[in-house]
Amino acid sequence: MSENNCYQPPRIWVPDEGSGGRFSGINRPEAGARHEKTLPVGDHPFQLYSLATPNGVKVTIMFEELLALGHAEAEYDAWPINILEGDQFSSGFVAVNPNSKIPALTDNSRDEPVRLFESGSILLYLAERFGELLPRELSARTETLNWLFWQMGSAPFLGGGFGHFYAYAPEPMKYPIDRFTMEVKRQLDVLDQHLAENRYMGGDDYSIADIANWPWYGALVLGRLYDAAEFLQVSEYHHLLRWAEDIDQRPAVQRGRMVNRFWGEAKEQLHERHDASDFECRTQDKRGEDNSTGDYV
Repeated sequence: MSENNCYQPPRIWVPDEGSGGRFSGINRPEAGARHEKTLPVGDHPFQLYSLATPNGVKVTIMFEELLALGHAEAEYDAWPINILEGDQFSSGFVAVNPNSKIPALTDNSRDEPVRLFESGSILLYLAERFGELLPRELSARTETLNWLFWQMGSAPFLGGGFGHFYAYAPEPMKYPIDRFTMEVKRQLDVLDQHLAENRYMGGDDYSIADIANWPWYGALVLGRLYDAAEFLQVSEYHHLLRWAEDIDQRPAVQRGRMVNRFWGEAKEQLHERHDASDFECRTQDKRGEDNSTGDYV
């Protein structure tokens, strides 16, 4: 019996506080608030509470794209949520997202504020709210939503599966790494074959399907996620790389990547975002020191 097969599940599972891992200090089997804290509120109708992980970046890219399209009413305040310190378990955050995951958003422009959680739901809401980045014709709209929901269902195998066991588990384990590597490479091949015949995920036009997929799969093949590009041999996915590099050049994408970021080069960090001018007037705080090897994914 190999060392990976030594563990025998007990009849009734109980959490092991000594299980280790990067997120062991915040992981618990219960939901709900753990401490009282009110969320800050800025001047704009949209209040975003997030972090520049792939799921958070989806929403900041979406806002920056909407602003680039001329929708001044899409101005937003972006407040950082430090998930390693447990900010997502505050009473204020849980009131917006009972699942305690970033991103979370409130739209205060309505008579009754609208709370939004789950990145796919937020993208769809904003696309419909502003009539942008989602085709109106039925077949094109459906194809776009196919790939939006494909990402929502597929990325957990990349993040919680491959990413966790390859980058964050207390020790490397062959079976889960092999299992999830196999699945991630299959997903990369799905995307590569699709993008061989399509410029963007939904067809000829850039859409929320691209905004959803790029922070995960684009970042992965561009070498920005889990330091796994060589391990996964991403250079063989030529069409996926073309798509990733194309989107990487968009100014709104470049701005969106910076928002609520506390790691990497200082020039790529914007800890809070309250106005477009913030990108030119960045300041560093105590959490803003360069941390080129760190991430929260």
